[in-house]
Amino acid sequence: MCNYDIPTDAEADAEGRPVTAELDLLVRLNDYDRPQDVADRAVQAERLGFDRITVGETTGWNIVPPLTLAADRTDDLGISNDVVSPYGRSPAMLAQTALTIHDASDGRFRLGLGPSSPAITERWHGQSFERPLRRTRETIEIVRSVYENGTPAYDGEIFDIPGLNYERDTPENPPPIDLGTLGPTATEMAGRFGDGWTPQLFTKDGLENRLVDLERGADLADRSLDELRVAPIVRGIAAEDRETAREKARSTIAFMLGAYGPYYGDSVAQQGYPDVVAEVRAAWDDRDTDAMAAALPDDVLDELAPAGTPEEVRDWIESYAALEGVDAVRVGFVDGMTEAEKETTMEAVVDAV
Repeated sequence: MCNYDIPTDAEADAEGRPVTAELDLLVRLNDYDRPQDVADRAVQAERLGFDRITVGETTGWNIVPPLTLAADRTDDLGISNDVVSPYGRSPAMLAQTALTIHDASDGRFRLGLGPSSPAITERWHGQSFERPLRRTRETIEIVRSVYENGTPAYDGEIFDIPGLNYERDTPENPPPIDLGTLGPTATEMAGRFGDGWTPQLFTKDGLENRLVDLERGADLADRSLDELRVAPIVRGIAAEDRETAREKARSTIAFMLGAYGPYYGDSVAQQGYPDVVAEVRAAWDDRDTDAMAAALPDDVLDELAPAGTPEEVRDWIESYAALEGVDAVRVGFVDGMTEAEKETTMEAVVDAV
């Protein structure tokens, strides 16, 4: 199950077998009626053989209760989040949150941070979306200060904190910090200051190109890329009804490209598909979700998402996991999936790695 010192692809386990990528399950909190239901999914994920479960946080539930429940009901499953905003909690509160879930999970937690977006920052948290990369960097440094020194004391460009003492002992091995970034500068920051990288909506070629930026950041910190856990997020669906699966995936990916703010669409455009993104966005301007999906051709869908029969999804995940530098594949569901489709998808991807 979970390895907290991630080995490189060239290494082998104690019995000499090649080390394969780990498998994370990303679940959406809005799919559940109660936080306890997330814990039920975590138990299922551990039983099936997933290495880690992770949840996102936007304008729905706070991540802490469902992740605490998931930690309490599992034994070995890693616990993560994708990702919390540096505008929604103070750096000191982020450190408290991470240390609390870390204690609840007996050391299995990884903290996910990301620069966030203008919509969530301004329209939910009521903050100005200013200098997101600088704010993220200083947040990381303050969280690490709490980890290492027991205080958030800091004198920076964004934060000026006199500091108080954390009331508990800090752990010898505090929660690693994973960054969800897309662009070259932000990804360089992840390599320089983070412990892991969790990008989303990357083709294989696009991911390999961006890994160069991650490695440059790691070099600036005088460390190796092997010291970071690279866990790209992919959203997919496996079903015996191939066309239904692809229809659901196509709608989800198109919506992410056109309606989720500028960053995902810009990233995919830079990966070689500017015309596709432009057409999807034009359809969103008219709020025509059918036209958005129709604007996403098969070849681009196949580059971005595992969608089809269980065998097709299995092959897609296996190929993605085999990319040099990838330590784990983080699999999430698409919109509109039935429980049976979720179970088929989980079983398919577990078989892939």
